[in-house]
Amino acid sequence: MKQGMNGTDVRLIQQKLKDYNYLEDQVDGVFGPATRSAVVAFQIDAGLEADGIVGAKTLQMIMDDRTMSSISRSRSDYRIGYQVAAFAKQFLGVPYVWAGRSPGGFDCSGFVYYVMQTNGFNVPRMADEQFVVGMAINRQQDLQIGDLVFFETYEPGPSHVGIYIGNGQFIHASSSASEVVITPMSKPYYQARYLGARRLIR
Repeated sequence: MKQGMNGTDVRLIQQKLKDYNYLEDQVDGVFGPATRSAVVAFQIDAGLEADGIVGAKTLQMIMDDRTMSSISRSRSDYRIGYQVAAFAKQFLGVPYVWAGRSPGGFDCSGFVYYVMQTNGFNVPRMADEQFVVGMAINRQQDLQIGDLVFFETYEPGPSHVGIYIGNGQFIHASSSASEVVITPMSKPYYQARYLGARRLIR
C-alpha cells in the first residue's frame, strides 16, 4: 500500500498507526501525506527502510500488537528530522511556481512552508520570516537533518531557503532548475551565498 490508495486495508493500517500514536489525523481509509508520514515515522522506529510504503515487512510489523508495543514511540529529534526529509523527497520534480505552496507547484519558501506545516511545525510563509524562527545554527558542520538552510540570492537578506537532508545536501524548490531538486551545499553558487540555518526540530 502506498500514497494515493484507499479502502478498507488502508483504514486498518491507519487505525493501528493511530492506536500507537503515529497518526494524528482521522482514520478515513485514504492513504494521503499524513498517513505516509506516519508510516515513515514507524519505519524509522522499527529500523526499516523509510520509504513510506506499506510492503510485506512493514505490514507484518504494524499488524503485530506485540511488535508495535515493543518498538519505541518516543519521537526523537533524529527520527523527526528523517521523517521531514523523507516527506520532502516525495516532491522531487514538482514544478517551481512563483508563490506556489502546494504539491501542484512550489516556490522555495512555499515548499518549506508546506513540508514543515504538514509535519506539525508552524512556520511563516516567506523566507525572510522563516529565518527568524527556531534556533540559529551558524556553522554548516553543525547542521542536522531537517534544519532549514538559507541563502542570499536575488535580493539582500534571506531570499532562498531549503531543507537540509544530510550528506552535505539540501532539498529545495529551485527557480533555475524549475523544479524541486536536491543540491550539494558545497555547490559554489550556494556556498558563496549561504547565510545560516534555523532549527525547529528540538
